[in-house]
Amino acid sequence: MVIFGIDPGSERTGYGCIRTDGRRHQLLVCGAISAPAGAAFPDRLRVIHCGLERLLQEQRPDCVAIENIFHARNVRSALRLGHARGVALLAASAAGVPIAEYTPAEIKRAVVGFGRAEKPQIGRMVTLLLGLDAPPSPHDAADALAVAICHVHSETIASMGRIASAMPARSKATSWRTYKPARS
Repeated sequence: MVIFGIDPGSERTGYGCIRTDGRRHQLLVCGAISAPAGAAFPDRLRVIHCGLERLLQEQRPDCVAIENIFHARNVRSALRLGHARGVALLAASAAGVPIAEYTPAEIKRAVVGFGRAEKPQIGRMVTLLLGLDAPPSPHDAADALAVAICHVHSETIASMGRIASAMPARSKATSWRTYKPARS
């Protein structure tokens, strides 16, 4: 399965694509898309959209996972981030692949095990999980890879739940002494 992760930002949007079998992950591509310094905001959004559109055509992922906004300190920053997310969602939707969204806390919990992990911790865990020599750079790329890994872990947990619900009910026996097999 190929998963494309996106960490949206109006200044720089991180991306990362991995191939996974559910247990082992392999880095395919990662980086960040940013517009030239001094570019007008609409031009930055166009650069982000065109860059993501091109990458999604090249990588042909099975799914796109994107970081969701949960709160922001500054309203203006939140609006700009919302525009960048909208452009990223549009590119993913145009690619015709399923889209999953995760909050920053969900991503940190899935990758680091702690919902308030800091960027260096995320970078180290992404490095370990992908078997890399060094953390991906810039940190936006590491964050995007963490989004993709979060999706893998979320899907794995969901499939384990489906398997458990499909298994036969447990016996009422609490020890081997009280176990009585069903008669056929």
